[in-house]
Amino acid sequence: MERNEAELAPRDSMDFDVVIVGAGPAGLAAAIRLMQLAQEAEQELSVVVLEKGSEVGAHILSGAVIDPSGLDSLIPDWRSKGAPLTTQVKKDRFLYLGAAGELALPNFLMPPLMNNHGNYIGSLGDLTRWLGEQAAELGVEVYPGFAASEILYSEDGSAVVGVATGDMGVGRDGVPKESFTRGMELRGKYTLFAEGARGSLTKQLTADFKLDEGCQPQKYGIGLKEVWEIKPENHQPGLVQHSFGWPLDNKTGGGSFLYHYGENLVSVGFVVHLNYENPYLSPYDEFQRFKTHPAIAPIFEGGKRIAYGARAITEGGWQSLPQLVFAGGALLGCAAGMVNVPRIKGSHNAILSGKAAAEAAFAAIQDGRSHDILAAYEEEVRTGAIARDLKPVRNVKPLWSRFGTFAGIMLGGIDMWANTILKGVGFGYTLKHGKPDYAAIRRAASARKIEYPKPDGVLTFDKLTNVSFSGTNHEEDQPVHLRLADPNIPISVNLPEFAEPAQRYCPAGVYEVIDDGAGDPRFQINAQNCVHCKTCDIKDPSQNINWVCPEGGGGPNYPSM
Repeated sequence: MERNEAELAPRDSMDFDVVIVGAGPAGLAAAIRLMQLAQEAEQELSVVVLEKGSEVGAHILSGAVIDPSGLDSLIPDWRSKGAPLTTQVKKDRFLYLGAAGELALPNFLMPPLMNNHGNYIGSLGDLTRWLGEQAAELGVEVYPGFAASEILYSEDGSAVVGVATGDMGVGRDGVPKESFTRGMELRGKYTLFAEGARGSLTKQLTADFKLDEGCQPQKYGIGLKEVWEIKPENHQPGLVQHSFGWPLDNKTGGGSFLYHYGENLVSVGFVVHLNYENPYLSPYDEFQRFKTHPAIAPIFEGGKRIAYGARAITEGGWQSLPQLVFAGGALLGCAAGMVNVPRIKGSHNAILSGKAAAEAAFAAIQDGRSHDILAAYEEEVRTGAIARDLKPVRNVKPLWSRFGTFAGIMLGGIDMWANTILKGVGFGYTLKHGKPDYAAIRRAASARKIEYPKPDGVLTFDKLTNVSFSGTNHEEDQPVHLRLADPNIPISVNLPEFAEPAQRYCPAGVYEVIDDGAGDPRFQINAQNCVHCKTCDIKDPSQNINWVCPEGGGGPNYPSM
């Protein structure tokens, strides 16, 4: 039984100057800059930030080596204000891994833009929490635990006028429970979307306003991460180590990161590009296998894993940036895909994009405008610091995808050197990505099965054990937020043709194919395990899974990721 919207009480509505969806670096940067400008102009301004996580930072996951250029621009005195970034990069190390050994790549061969000196190692989640405090002190209304689930349009549908939060207390059958609470409408002169990679509302906006016309398909990777507390004698504060090669084959893009920071902490993670071909590949199990390499395993001896998480990463870069503005709003940060792939960094561009959008919106409001196009924001991104960061590396990802890891990385390095010497022009071409990631997967009949070793529970772990270290929790009696356009496709199409890869690409054990007891397979969705990585929405070969926001506050509760 589904609830009838006409029978429900009308939603309460609140009006603001600017509504921001997502309390990540981009959204909070926009909120902070708006209030800075309002104070400078001695003008009243109302700004609200909605965050689907239970608290600011709960859903934030990144490596993270942070380029401070965004923070320097937004809050120049962030160091003296106590921002939680204290470990500066002291040493860069690049490794090519074989099955039993490693080859260290000389740093002098790396283009200068790959140099991490001057950057900081830390928790992006903790930094986001600090940014949330700065926003609140300036008068921003920050509402964690409220998921924006619906876009509000003008009567003629031509402009965005705000968003609505999801109803709370709805049962799995769609019927309101005793705890039912109607969602709220938050209307603004401008609405800024900073949902991160593959945001559910961003996906809808892109389709409704055709924002991706004229650009390349967005590309993605899945990033998996653990935080370890290791023995002091194994800790090298300020060490940044990246690797590529084993355990992935040459056709499969990806690599690792390993960052030493804080009090004997190490962030270890693995990224697999989601244009991989083999449906039997499991990014999670490749990550676990990576940790067993002779050059890696000794670091964790005697240590303990204290946190786990996973998140999709945008990898399309410059040529995949969609149109950023539409009547009434804009896309910020990773919602638009502003990650610098070879540097594995996006938070600086996220902050810069939030700052630029805020400046465009504030100027428009001062001029008495609303619900129109913030052209100044698009112009700043296309010509300013973000463009200078993304343009020189625009060909690295397509070269890697086209020529494989070994040759692709060498060619990408040559291309980055050319862009460094010729100031962003390089060889004068911009390569295309071609097909979207879901279309890259091969039929199971032509693919090699992969047997992964059993986890030992000390260095390597099974999915469900690791998910317990993500703090993930959902109200079980609520509608499933992983929606199938056709519930028959997983068994009738994906299983026979692709060995149903959802069982393997999901890093949280959400999807299972199980025997129903009568010898017939059944597709099961364990939605309560979902860590909100969005991989299923991206990689499903039939594009049958649509990820929508669950009840606000659900999902992971990352402590310091």
